[in-house]
Amino acid sequence: MSKEQAKPAEADSAKMFAELAQRSSRIMADFLKRQSESQNTVVADEFGIAKAFMDLSALMLAKPQHLAEAQMKMFWDYSRLWQSSWMQMMGQKAEPVATPRQGDNRFRHEDWENHFLFDYVKQSYLIAARHIHQAVSQVENLPDDARKKVDFFTRQYIDALSPSNFALTNPEVVRETMKSGGQNLLRGLNNLLADIERGDGQLKISMTDPKAFTMGKNVATTPGKIVYQNDLMQLIQYTPTTEKVYKRPLLIIPPWINKYYILDLRESNSFIKWAVDQGHTVFVISWVNPGREFADKTFEDYLHEGPNDALNAIEKATGEKQSNVIGYCLGGTLLGASLGVMAAKKDTRAASATFFVSLLDFSIPGELGVFIDEKQVQNLEKRMNERGFLEGSEMAGTFNMLRSNDLIWTFVVNNYLMGKDPFPFDLLYWNSDSTRMPAKMHSFYLRNMYMGNKLKDPGGITLDKVPVDISKIKIPAYFISTAEDHIAPWKSVYKGARVLGGKVRFVLGGSGHIAGIVNPPAAKKYCYWINPEFPESQDEWLEKATRHEGSWWNDWQAWMDKNNGGVKVAARVPGDGKLKVIEDAPGSYVSLRLENEKTKKKS
Repeated sequence: MSKEQAKPAEADSAKMFAELAQRSSRIMADFLKRQSESQNTVVADEFGIAKAFMDLSALMLAKPQHLAEAQMKMFWDYSRLWQSSWMQMMGQKAEPVATPRQGDNRFRHEDWENHFLFDYVKQSYLIAARHIHQAVSQVENLPDDARKKVDFFTRQYIDALSPSNFALTNPEVVRETMKSGGQNLLRGLNNLLADIERGDGQLKISMTDPKAFTMGKNVATTPGKIVYQNDLMQLIQYTPTTEKVYKRPLLIIPPWINKYYILDLRESNSFIKWAVDQGHTVFVISWVNPGREFADKTFEDYLHEGPNDALNAIEKATGEKQSNVIGYCLGGTLLGASLGVMAAKKDTRAASATFFVSLLDFSIPGELGVFIDEKQVQNLEKRMNERGFLEGSEMAGTFNMLRSNDLIWTFVVNNYLMGKDPFPFDLLYWNSDSTRMPAKMHSFYLRNMYMGNKLKDPGGITLDKVPVDISKIKIPAYFISTAEDHIAPWKSVYKGARVLGGKVRFVLGGSGHIAGIVNPPAAKKYCYWINPEFPESQDEWLEKATRHEGSWWNDWQAWMDKNNGGVKVAARVPGDGKLKVIEDAPGSYVSLRLENEKTKKKS
C-alpha cells in the first residue's frame, strides 16, 4: 500500500478514535453517576449461585480422591493431544482427541481444523470443557436445586471462555484484523458502545437490524382487521382467501410473554396465513405491552379480557356459538385454565382445543427451573412491585442464556470482534421485540404454576370463583410438543396432556420451541412422531410412535377437518358482522416496541 493510499485510512481511524473516546467518556460518566446514586446498594446473590458452588466445593473437597481421578483423566487427554499434535507437526495423520458436537457453529471456519495452532487451541478447550462439566455433574449428594444451578452456570462459564469468543484465538477474527488493519475492532467497539447506549447503560446485544423491518409491511403481513379491543388485547380477524370457510371459527391465543406475530413472520412461514388458506376464519389475540398502569392486572383478568372476551366477540362477528381454540406456550396454559373454568360452568363455547408446546403440568420445568425458587421469586416480586411490571429485557435475557452460544456469543463475535452489522432476520427481530408482564399476574403465574404446579390438581387453583379441574375438560384436544424444547420439555407437556378428560391426540415434532412450531409443509424440514395410544410412560409412547417426515401442520389440519365435520359456509369478511372494523391489522397494540419508547423519553 502506498503512502497516499494509507493516509485516508489513517485519517478515518483517527476520526473514529476521537468519536469513540468521546462516546466512551460519556457512557462512563453516566455509569459513575448511577453508581454514586446507588452507592449503598449491596450486591446480592439473587440466583443463589454462590451458595450452590460453595456446597459443590465442600462436597468435592470431602472426597479428594474423586477430584484427583478427574484431574488424572484430564491430564491423560492432554497427553494424547500433545502426542497427536507432534504427529501432525511431523506430517503424519492423527485422529483428534476432542471434536465439536454436531451443529456446533463456533468452530465451522476451516482454520479450526486445518491450521495446527488453532486446531490445538480448539481441542484444548474442548478437553477442558468436557472434564470441567463432568467433574461438577458427577458430585454426589448435591441437592437437586443446587445441582441444576451448578450445571447451568458451569455451562455458561464454559461457553463464555470458548476461544472463538476472543480476538487472538479466533482465526476468522485474526484474518479480518490483518486484512482490515484493525478497522474491524474499531467498528466493533463502536457497535459495543452503541449497544450499551441502547440498553441505557446495560449491554443489550443487537441481534438484527430493526430498521430493516416494518410491522405490517415485511412482518405481520397477513391482511386482517382489528374488530374488538379492551385494555389487555386487540382481536384480529383475518381476511378470507377461500370462497367457503369452516362453520366454526378458529381463535389463536399467543403467549403474553411474546408478541403474536411469531405465527405471522413471512408469507412463506406464516401459520396464520396457512390456516386462512385452509379455510379457517382465523381470529388472533394481540396482547397489550403493559406499563405501570397494568400493575394490578391479575391472571384472572387475562382470562376474562383474553379468551373469554374473544370468544364473545367472535360470536358477535360470526354468529357462531362455538369456536376451535389454539393456545401457544403460556397461551396454552391460559387456555387450559380457561377451559377448566368453562367446564365447571357448563360453558360450551370451545369445541376443540389445540396446545402448541404448552405446559399444564409443570413438574419438569426444564432449564427455566434454574431461575425459579422462593428466594429468586421474592427478589423478582420486589423489583416488579417497585415498577409495576417485569421488564421485557430481563425475561429476554433469561431466555437467551438458555441458548447462549446461538443467542449471545454468536453476536458478540459478529458485532464486536468482526465489526459487522447484524444480519436482517425476521425471527430475531421478533425475538428482540420484548414485552413486559404485569406484576400481580406474573407473580400468580410463577407461584401457582411453576412453583406450586397447582393447575394439574383438581381444585388446585380458583379462578372466577370456581375451583379449576382440568380433568373435567372433555372436548377433543390436540397437543404438539417438540423434541428439543428447552422451555416446555415434551415429557412435561405429555404429562399435562394426560390430565385432560377428553380424547387427546399427542404429536411430537422435531426441533425446538419455535422452529418446531413454525415449520410450514413447503419447507420439508424436520419430522414428527405419532402414536394413537396414550400410555402413562412418555418413553413407552415414543418407543412405539411412528416417525413421519416434514411438518405436523397437515396432520393437525386433518384432525381439525375431522372434528369440524366438513361443514362449510360462505367466507366471512371482517366488519360484515356485528363487530365493526377499528383499524387495520396488525394493530396498534403489537406495534409498540419498548426500545422506541425509551428513545422517545430520552429525546
